[in-house]
Amino acid sequence: PGLVVTTVAPETREVARSIAVSGSVSAWQEMSLGVELTGNRATEVLVEVGDHVRAGQPLLRLDSRTLDVQFRQAEASVTQAKAALELAQANAARGDSLVGQGLISSSDSDKLRADLRSAEAQLVAAQADRDAARLRLSFATLSAPDDGIISARSVQPGQVVSAGSELLRLIRRGRLEWRADLAEADLIRVKPGAVVELSGPSNETISGKVRAVSPAVDPSTRTGLLYADLPEPGPLRAGMFAEGRILLASAPASVVPRESVVFRDGFAYIFVTKGLEGAEAGSTLRRIEQRRVKIGVRQGYFTEILSGLQPDERVVRRGAGFLGNGDVVREVGDTADGASGSLQ
Repeated sequence: PGLVVTTVAPETREVARSIAVSGSVSAWQEMSLGVELTGNRATEVLVEVGDHVRAGQPLLRLDSRTLDVQFRQAEASVTQAKAALELAQANAARGDSLVGQGLISSSDSDKLRADLRSAEAQLVAAQADRDAARLRLSFATLSAPDDGIISARSVQPGQVVSAGSELLRLIRRGRLEWRADLAEADLIRVKPGAVVELSGPSNETISGKVRAVSPAVDPSTRTGLLYADLPEPGPLRAGMFAEGRILLASAPASVVPRESVVFRDGFAYIFVTKGLEGAEAGSTLRRIEQRRVKIGVRQGYFTEILSGLQPDERVVRRGAGFLGNGDVVREVGDTADGASGSLQ
């Protein structure tokens, strides 16, 4: 034989498991903000897209002149109702005194008491109208419901707005998350708290953590959604597409050197040495068997073999790319030290 090859036995190592998947970056919660008034003109828009805002911060002000007049009218009605109540209370008290002296009839006294109850009710109604006017006046200022980032703006000063229309959008607390569709077989392997590593626009790594895993799968696609929080999204923005890896727990696996695996026609092969018929005892001559295998994780110097290799077999490490099925070679054991990264 003209070829000398070095061989190794498969080794069991702890291999970090991961799932590679693509997903999109989305806002954790995006709030659509509008006003509860119709027909009012926007006088001030106090924020721009990208601004960070705090809860309660004014974002938009409407023309409130009409609402202010209505509120003052309501306050005047309350003052008038209070005066009427004071008069009714005085008349009722005077009527009680006179009916005791026999100067007025009981029916007149009852009428005075009814007037008192009517005045009390009118005051309550006036106060309710005033509170409603104050509430409408507060609607003239749109405030941030929570901390966050303004992600969209569709209103300009001078624009007449209507109730229910979207004027601003707010990414609540500025939180982004990564959402990915996982096949049902992978979905059950992922637990909340698992670390996610995303590839940024400039190939930087952005870390996140799985927040939730969908409890159900889509019956048509057999996939379910995964949600991962991105506490420091860096250059990522809502709406971007990102490749990611979900890191799972390590598990023992059978591995061989990366160079032992040869790809031909899109399939992975290894070359296993077998004894040569007719060879003398102690001979190093071997016959090569080309074997198709299923590979798993390729990590550093090693490649995981999922199927197609037995633990007691030896695999060609050096020279595998020049071999074919049935070749006769001379076998040399691999004696490279661990510093080179090869198997012993």
